[in-house]
Amino acid sequence: MFDVYRKELDWGGRKLVLETGKVARQADGAVVATLGETTVLCTVVGAKSPREGIDFFPLSVHYQEKTFAAGKIPGGFFKREGRPSEKETLTSRLIDRPIRPLFVKGYRNETQVICTVLAHDMENDPDIVAMIGTSAALTISGLPFLGPIGGARVGYVDGAFVLNPAIDAMADSALDLVVAGTQEGVLMVESEAQELPEEVMLGAVVFGHEQMQPVIDAIIALAEACAKDPIDVAPPAPELATVKERLQAIEDDLRAAYQEPNKTERQNQVAAARGKGMEMLQDAAEKAVAGDIFKSMESDIVRNSILDTGVRIDGRDTKTVRPIVSEVGILPRAHGSALFTRGETQALVVATLGTGQDEQIIDALAGEYREHFMLHYNFPPYSVGEAGRVGSPGRREIGHGKLAWRAIRPLLPSKEDFPYTMRVVSEITESNGSSSMATVCGTSLSLMDAGVPLPRPVAGIAMGLIKEGDRYAVLSDILGDEDHLGDMDFKVAGTEAGVTSLQMDIKITSITREIMDVALGQARDGRLHILNEMGQALTGAREGVSANAPRITTLTIPKDKIRDVIGSGGKVIREICEVTGAKIDIEDDGTIKVAAVDDSSAKAAIDWIRGITAEPELNVVYDGKVVKTVDFGAFVNFLGNRDGLVHISELQEDRTSKTTDVVNEGDMVKVKVLGFDDRGKVKLSMRAVNQETGEDLEPEGRPESESPRRSRGPRRRED
Repeated sequence: MFDVYRKELDWGGRKLVLETGKVARQADGAVVATLGETTVLCTVVGAKSPREGIDFFPLSVHYQEKTFAAGKIPGGFFKREGRPSEKETLTSRLIDRPIRPLFVKGYRNETQVICTVLAHDMENDPDIVAMIGTSAALTISGLPFLGPIGGARVGYVDGAFVLNPAIDAMADSALDLVVAGTQEGVLMVESEAQELPEEVMLGAVVFGHEQMQPVIDAIIALAEACAKDPIDVAPPAPELATVKERLQAIEDDLRAAYQEPNKTERQNQVAAARGKGMEMLQDAAEKAVAGDIFKSMESDIVRNSILDTGVRIDGRDTKTVRPIVSEVGILPRAHGSALFTRGETQALVVATLGTGQDEQIIDALAGEYREHFMLHYNFPPYSVGEAGRVGSPGRREIGHGKLAWRAIRPLLPSKEDFPYTMRVVSEITESNGSSSMATVCGTSLSLMDAGVPLPRPVAGIAMGLIKEGDRYAVLSDILGDEDHLGDMDFKVAGTEAGVTSLQMDIKITSITREIMDVALGQARDGRLHILNEMGQALTGAREGVSANAPRITTLTIPKDKIRDVIGSGGKVIREICEVTGAKIDIEDDGTIKVAAVDDSSAKAAIDWIRGITAEPELNVVYDGKVVKTVDFGAFVNFLGNRDGLVHISELQEDRTSKTTDVVNEGDMVKVKVLGFDDRGKVKLSMRAVNQETGEDLEPEGRPESESPRRSRGPRRRED
């Protein structure tokens, strides 16, 4: 019934299996990829005809994690998978980026890739498996895909590169780098690093590219056995040559437009030239192909101008960074804020400090965990002078935010050193290239403004590439047009000590090690320049957190006292929070964190907790409250909910006939601990303490031989 084709290989000490022909046979390409015991079903379907009226390639990639893969049932009311998680969105982008440039130019058929995680062994991350499975499915599908590609994760442990480290082993790695590419070169890099030098980052990319070659060979072998016949790609429209000839008349207008350094004015001039060109066209068929020709003309003008003259659209040379202005503390009520402007790109970044109750709980296949650092990137349409969709974050917002998150995280203090939950929001208020790197710079400044003790500031820069044959130019701090019309988007973030994050997307089939080496060196020079400019606003973290931020005090109590602080059904801790206004987090090891903006609230909560958990000490004076009076003395609540007895003889120096002559219920008094009886009851004294000042009148203590004076009460009169 099934024509099954299978390819196995030993890859880095684990078995990699690619199988097709048994599952999802109606898809154009379907491969079940397995590494270890992690299994992903990857399917590819392409429409039979091009979508009309579009000038782009309609490719969509969907990576889906099914909770049954880890033997779990989804949470929530509906108990089924819902909207994509952040991990699913990021992995979808991870797969999309290296495969998109490898489709034949002019292919416009709607194409959909779906990767479904079927099993997760808690050792091998499914993202690499999904990328390899997608490459295999595309290669055998018959779609015009110029692959295959391979992918690999690279770690760096004890000075050595590690191929596809297990999930648990990543905690010991100074690097988490994913690389994808063809046999010829690298197409995509995504990474987070612990301030590693550029040479190590380049070495990791090269290592990953070398290690993925057996996988590419296996995919080729699978395709030779079972690949479908290639589909026919629609030939160029017959109107193409005619339209191209007519539009030559506006070449000078476009060339003049790209001499304008101001983005808005340049866009207006380009739009005017395009409008003039559209008026020259005669029918809908000619207008349908005009978009590709316009883009081709603009690309040739910009790219050749840079290669020939070394001068870019805004007049800069290839290495110069746009003017930078850094400001901090611009929002009076925010815990930390920064406005970072680089040319026509601007980010308003705000940091907020919270408590452990504000941590984000993430339910992942590998298990639930808490995240105490969040970075949210927003790209409103006004930032590019447009009126557009406003709503929940899209893939771009999630991807850019995660890139900045990776860049900052290696510099964050530990939770023990800085027990705050940190949330950063980056609002892109202007955009003309590299808003994600502006977010990195703004985040670093806003966190330091909030008092987060970063050891060093972090900056980021975006690099571009123009390559024609053997000629190429690497561009520092690229504009939006240079990104759109160029061959590479290479983002590097880090400190003066090294790289913390690197992301690279190649729009051509691959680039060489030489170009990457040049780009990394040029990026380092640009990063150091940006760090110097940022230093004019703030060079390090402020002393202490903002006055508007909560102060967190950490104390430790015995484990057996945790239940006393929480109380039955949480009654006690709720009362403490309601009365004092503080937030309280209690951990299983007895660590308590008390957070409050007002110092008096924090002190009241701490004193309350200590009162509940503390044990009375001999000869120590405490403040107390009389809770009951009896003939033989008064019961005083003096340490949280702890009571002790002040015997009538210890109320005052003078003889006391009646307890209520000295104290009444509700009176605030000062008492000294005299000792403990056989049952653990506390014996207190008021006469040993100056009730006005709280001074201990018997600082040396009382001799054990001295017993409290007992009152015999009034004598009975006998007749």
